[in-house]
Amino acid sequence: MSNSATSRPAAPPTVWSARGRHTGPAAADAVRRHLEHLTADGTLHSHLEPEDVDRSREHVFEARWPAPGEVTVRARLALTPVRGGHQQWLLTAEAEAPWDPRWPSPATMFWPREQAADWANEAGTGLRLGDVNPLPEDDKDLRRILRHAVRDPWCVHVVVHEAMTPDERGLACVLRSLPESLRHRVVEHRAAPHRFRAVNWVLDDFDIRVPRGGAVVLPGSPPPAGYDREAFLVRSVFLDGSEPAELLDAVTRFAALPRPLPPDGEQALTALREQWHLRTVEEELARARELVAMYAEALEAMTRSRDLYREAAERANEALAAYREAEESGTLTVRRPGRPAAGSPFQQLARGLGRLKETALSLRPGGTAEPAPSDSAPAPAAPPVPQERTPADGSEGSAAPQAAPPADAPPADAAPSQDAAPPQGAADPQDGDPPRTQS
Repeated sequence: MSNSATSRPAAPPTVWSARGRHTGPAAADAVRRHLEHLTADGTLHSHLEPEDVDRSREHVFEARWPAPGEVTVRARLALTPVRGGHQQWLLTAEAEAPWDPRWPSPATMFWPREQAADWANEAGTGLRLGDVNPLPEDDKDLRRILRHAVRDPWCVHVVVHEAMTPDERGLACVLRSLPESLRHRVVEHRAAPHRFRAVNWVLDDFDIRVPRGGAVVLPGSPPPAGYDREAFLVRSVFLDGSEPAELLDAVTRFAALPRPLPPDGEQALTALREQWHLRTVEEELARARELVAMYAEALEAMTRSRDLYREAAERANEALAAYREAEESGTLTVRRPGRPAAGSPFQQLARGLGRLKETALSLRPGGTAEPAPSDSAPAPAAPPVPQERTPADGSEGSAAPQAAPPADAPPADAAPSQDAAPPQGAADPQDGDPPRTQS
């Protein structure tokens, strides 16, 4: 079994909590009569049965009493409706100082000791609290009880193996010397001599073993921080009526380890603190002061938020007024939208290939480049190139390409001789007149 600490916080050291099962009749009546009796003889300061609780879900009792050392204890008992012939009870108590196991048990403040057979039962299996519980002979029942004991987050479960059949003195609970407030949270499982292998066969699944003739304190689920199997293993327990000091010490040390409250225990502790009705005048005044301080803090936070919203609204109105003024005066400059993002690498490659294609087409003779993309600026037009006049036909402007001259013709760039006469019938063209040709 993992020894890692749980993520939930440990229970406060001032809290005592237990859960059990009441199998007798009229559980609420038994609690009410006992509370009235203890209040009359001065054991309790006061008690209350709140009326603003849904009785179809739970029946609640509250009580407060003094502990040794001028410490006040507040406690809340919740009874569930009857199901399966019994009622579940959940008791949570909180003191003004760290809980001392030697203090009176909160269970005996609500339940009468003489009727312990009715209420001192473990909630999950109905086993006796603070008493001997022989493990069953049936293997299926044995597995069910031990697996529940290993995983139970409420009680402290101890498995004791009998090395030999004990006499009448050895049949008594070996944990009877524990303080009462601790004994009401402990379950003692007793294994017969011939059930040694069967018990360890079940506990082996959780990496736990009980020594022959010894005892072991089961870790519960989740195991408390600092739990070590060897530290809570007792090699030998004498069942002769003597006090097993080593086992009592192991149980006391285990109960002192910080353990997280089960989910039901956390809800019960929250209800004890936030739904407490049994207040004195001083507590009522303190509660009123806490409420006033809480409301003042909330009001201050709301005021700060209102001021921040008002300041933001004023700035927004000023910005809007400045925008409208600039728009009316014509001085509003419209920013051109920025160039779109480069896009993906594939799009960049496609644009690069397009530009390369345009360049190749522009360099090809007679080629025409495709129009540039719409998002790019148009290229400036090339300046016109002046064309020379050719004396071949005397025409202006560009002419169609001439055919190649014969092989014996003089080079085209050779200058004509000065004594060469113009053709017959040809006249010098006047400026602006079209050239004339001989018919």
